[in-house]
Amino acid sequence: MSEKNRDGKRTARERLVVEREKQKTAEKRRRALIVGASVVCVLGLAAVIGVVAANAGKDKKSSKAGPVVAPSGAQGRDSLAIPVGKDGAPSTLTVWEDFRCPACRAFEAAYRPTLHELADSGKLRIDYHLVRLIDGNLGGSGSLRAANAAACAQDAGKFRDYHDVLYANQPEETDDAFGDDAKLIALAGKVNGLDTPAFRKCVKDGTHNSWVDKSHKAFQAGGYGGTPTVLFGGRNIYQDRTMTPAKLKQMVEEAGKG
Repeated sequence: MSEKNRDGKRTARERLVVEREKQKTAEKRRRALIVGASVVCVLGLAAVIGVVAANAGKDKKSSKAGPVVAPSGAQGRDSLAIPVGKDGAPSTLTVWEDFRCPACRAFEAAYRPTLHELADSGKLRIDYHLVRLIDGNLGGSGSLRAANAAACAQDAGKFRDYHDVLYANQPEETDDAFGDDAKLIALAGKVNGLDTPAFRKCVKDGTHNSWVDKSHKAFQAGGYGGTPTVLFGGRNIYQDRTMTPAKLKQMVEEAGKG
């Protein structure tokens, strides 16, 4: 065999090795993207033992049963939805969310400007349903207490603003900071006119705790896989990886024309 032929075969083998390495790298990247895109606060998530131990007992006060008191203006079946937008809007978006859920925060950060625009223009109404999924997964009471506080803000006509403040100040998922009433009241100071004696009493008394629990049971009964669950036209658009704020806006506007 000539030296030239040996060099050619060696070069071919080297190219093959390089190509295989590229394919392996691409496959690893593809898998990472799939895993990253699938991040969601899922029902049945295995609890982190250390976190559960740290949060054990923190929710005893919050778990006391009381009468189911729906917040002012709540609508829908069993008055479990807090509406944002006009009642006569041609389209409705239904959102099941948990204030401790990182995926919910990511959804809000990406879609908030579009949702505000569509709601303010009368094209879309958003029905928010509050659940306490992370409390069950990791222990603590931050999901419940934050949801109760948001319902108290609804009583004051300040739900949307306080809702946005909670997500803007969301602690780490394993940090039950929202289980502290003082923290929730302090955040109310970021919403003009919300920090009142009535709001503070509502938060400390857990006025809407049983209502939040009822909402969570409805979430479970609905068979939803996790939070956020975002329904438009009966379809969970959060699971559609091609969905974008612009695409949602187009869907809402087309529905309005129909």
